Amino acid sequence: MSQCLKQIAGLNSILVNAQLPHRATVILLHGYAMTAADLAPFGSSLDIRARFVFPDGPRAAETAGRAWWLPDLEKRRAALQSGPRDLLDEQPEGILAARAQLGQFIAATRERFPGQSLVLGGFSQGGMLACDCLLHECVTVDALMLLSSSRINFTDWKPRLARLRGLPVFVSHGRSDPDLAFTAGEGLRDMLLSAQAHVTWVPFEGGHQIPLPVWRAARKFLHSVIS
Repeated sequence: MSQCLKQIAGLNSILVNAQLPHRATVILLHGYAMTAADLAPFGSSLDIRARFVFPDGPRAAETAGRAWWLPDLEKRRAALQSGPRDLLDEQPEGILAARAQLGQFIAATRERFPGQSLVLGGFSQGGMLACDCLLHECVTVDALMLLSSSRINFTDWKPRLARLRGLPVFVSHGRSDPDLAFTAGEGLRDMLLSAQAHVTWVPFEGGHQIPLPVWRAARKFLHSVIS
């Protein structure tokens, strides 16, 4: 499949199927210490009649790759001593700037590809930002995909959940995730169900990853949204 590099709203982005006529655009955000190039093969392999957009996060991660915000790594290491985490009480420093920039990115993508359905999603930190932005910014999407993610700043999210009512949402999480607890994924799922979103829940045997069962389920989900 064809790929090209573009800058959209200040973010370097990989576009897959950029030149083909499609009815849908899918924006997928990478996780912490990853890059757009890490996630782009996932979209390319789905063989979906959609345009995929993979932006690079605006911050350089402290280890390698990019980030949407910089977590406190010492705090993270200390928390992981007790096992995988649920970040529902986390208030990330830098989240305000990250969500505002993503809102601008979504608006610029809509302007570039007008009249199309838009799916927003992300893996891990990217999924957290996607949901946070949708709850706070004046953006609308036709579906949401949250891969191995968690709630953040849930006290702030809770009164805004009505925005998710009726929205198709794909949620996947590994039962053996060493970073974000499986219960964090279940909590995210339950939050969405309470908001009366239309949830596709895909638990899997594995860790912090996107394995074949998720690939298959994501492909089916996107087919249903696009059609």
